Amino acid sequence: MSVYQHEIVVRTAGHGDMHDLTDEVATLVGQSGIERGLAHVFNIGSTAAIGTIEFEPGLQRDLPDILDKLMPPSRAYGHEQAWHDGNGHSHLQATVLGPELTVPIRDGRLLLGTWQQIFHLECDVKPRERRVVVTILGEPA
Repeated sequence: MSVYQHEIVVRTAGHGDMHDLTDEVATLVGQSGIERGLAHVFNIGSTAAIGTIEFEPGLQRDLPDILDKLMPPSRAYGHEQAWHDGNGHSHLQATVLGPELTVPIRDGRLLLGTWQQIFHLECDVKPRERRVVVTILGEPA
């Protein structure tokens, strides 16, 4: 079994900013030489999330909008009462979606559906520079 690890830097514009990481992760899978295995994508930090979605403009608006309806910005959160930094909802939104994703690799390629892309979602209230760790493990060619 081989392991390959790399970091992707994502510069965000703040709350609700989404980035499509699919091509970058696919390139890393190709560079790794892994034919069959797993690609694990992990955001370092507690106020951003990783997942899959059909990465198109409507859903790029819809996902942050529905998260804001479910967990809206508010000063009533315990986190706000402790830290007063305006991002209690950001922590909750990121926690619900999660910081990581694992995608199978078959024949040296990510096993994703036609309309399924890997996204990074910024949940924090300010622009951030994020580090996303991609770990690829499996059987080499």
